[in-house]
Amino acid sequence: MATVEECRAALDKLVEQFDEISEEDRAKHVVERRLACRISDLGVTFYGRIHRGGLDAFKEVPPEDGRPAEVKLTLKSEDLVSMVNGELDMGRALLGGRVKIDASLGDLLRLRKLL
Repeated sequence: MATVEECRAALDKLVEQFDEISEEDRAKHVVERRLACRISDLGVTFYGRIHRGGLDAFKEVPPEDGRPAEVKLTLKSEDLVSMVNGELDMGRALLGGRVKIDASLGDLLRLRKLL
């Protein structure tokens, strides 16, 4: 099991990796969405926002506007760290039930293009 600090570092790394996606690809596939990443074994949820300009840093407090996240991920801490480090494939994790994503079909298809 990873710690909350290791999960926070993994999410910071994900933000950096997202910045490496070309502006052209972001323009084609990114729509502004609020994100929630629940780390089931730690009982903590991180909140972020994706938009054409990038991926905002994740925080442990919900957005002040009180609106729910359109994209919700649930996974264990070690799976988050492994995915961000490229050791665990998102598709396999989804099929194996290690990651759960609650989002519209359109959002899933857009995210697939970016991951």
